[in-house]
Amino acid sequence: MRKTPRRPVTLESVEFDAFIGDIDPALRLQAAHDTAAALLARIRAGIDQETVERLLAYTHVHGVDEVAELWSAAPAHTLPGALWRLYLVHASIVAHADTTADSYRAGVASLPTIDEVVAGARTPTGPDEIRSLADDILRGAFTGDLATALDRASAFCRISAHGLTALAFEADANAPERAAQFTDRAQTLSEFARDFAACAALARNSLLS
Repeated sequence: MRKTPRRPVTLESVEFDAFIGDIDPALRLQAAHDTAAALLARIRAGIDQETVERLLAYTHVHGVDEVAELWSAAPAHTLPGALWRLYLVHASIVAHADTTADSYRAGVASLPTIDEVVAGARTPTGPDEIRSLADDILRGAFTGDLATALDRASAFCRISAHGLTALAFEADANAPERAAQFTDRAQTLSEFARDFAACAALARNSLLS
């Protein structure tokens, strides 16, 4: 069952969980599906391998608000919805690499799972390594195995959500507003982790469209 979409409003602060409901015409939604599928098909056919690098470079400069806008209202468990969330996570990492690296390290230190291996960040994980991970995951969605890229994104989100929860606990006494931001962002990342995992399962069965 496809989930009702939630549209990100801004990435200006460390949190990126400000969402509002959005209802778009059926033609817009169909165009989102068609363009996402066409872009993947074009790149994988070898017609324009440089497209991914241009998209990554554009995202680094302009952020996510001007990239894949057509995909922003697509349901979470669809191809355009998954790509939109990948762009959103990528842009958030690029914009807040220091905080993201802190939360990632905190999550790795306290989360007894194989998610660190699945995500694949280099260690020790600082801002440069976390930005590289963001690029690798987004690039892999287009040029590698989509399901694997989505699994890596899911693992990253779980680690970061766990780390943000730990950081929120530490900040609660002296910086309650920041602790609340961390908690809200952790909730959004947890939701994204579940969405990416669901999309990875669909992709492996050729059902993500």
